[in-house]
Amino acid sequence: METGRAARPTILRRKTVTVTVDSPKTSALRALFDAVREGRLDPADAEAQALRIQGTPFEDLGFARVDHQRATRQGFPEVVFGQGKTPDQIARISRAIVDRNHSLLVTRTDAAAHAAVSALIPDAVFHEQARLIERRRPVEQGRGRIMVAAAGTSDVPVAEEAAICAEVMGNDVDRLYDVGVAGLHRLLAEHNRLTAAHVIIAVAGMEGALASVIGGLVKVPVVAVPTSVGYGASFGGITALLAMLNSCATGVAVVNIDNGFGAAAIASSINHLP
Repeated sequence: METGRAARPTILRRKTVTVTVDSPKTSALRALFDAVREGRLDPADAEAQALRIQGTPFEDLGFARVDHQRATRQGFPEVVFGQGKTPDQIARISRAIVDRNHSLLVTRTDAAAHAAVSALIPDAVFHEQARLIERRRPVEQGRGRIMVAAAGTSDVPVAEEAAICAEVMGNDVDRLYDVGVAGLHRLLAEHNRLTAAHVIIAVAGMEGALASVIGGLVKVPVVAVPTSVGYGASFGGITALLAMLNSCATGVAVVNIDNGFGAAAIASSINHLP
């Protein structure tokens, strides 16, 4: 037996593995490759389209910088907040988004903006009650169903913003409206629908108690949306907001007042988890 010689250390070498990420950008490029291979697209045209797809991370319109990589980073394209923007600005931003073959979603907007958008994007749809414009493209579908529950009919505009945004983001949505706590039996009668949901968005003004009640009935996440509906002491939704933030039910998260879009974005993210 030899002595005095140190044992030679074992060196572990890492194997390099190439991983292909299936993003909207890679899917678009793959479609171009398939079209060229099948003879449906000239290589020169494919090259021009590929450059547009790869493009710069954002497009500077002078008054706005449109983030074209949002879908790659976060799973859904940039959403346009219409309030405070002119119809022309909304239309130009919308066209920049649609030109990249992304889904279009404009919140807090009106018929005048839709008229401007429609001149450039004829198939853009306006939802008057939800105050949003949308044009859908195929997106990855969520795992389960998102329920949008509204306490009263006055809360429906915010609830519809949440519901339509969730649909555009690739989710199956179940609407349950006018089930506030003043008539609790209306909610309890739909217990099977509540328990079938993968995520629940609870929309309520006044005292905002609906989120706590639903949170105590189900084992899935509840995203609470306080609305500005109510009389003087509701303080434009502050009362509902504080009530939801102080919920004793577990699993209740709260977004800003009247923020149906924000609730949809969170619920959609949860519903798309592997």
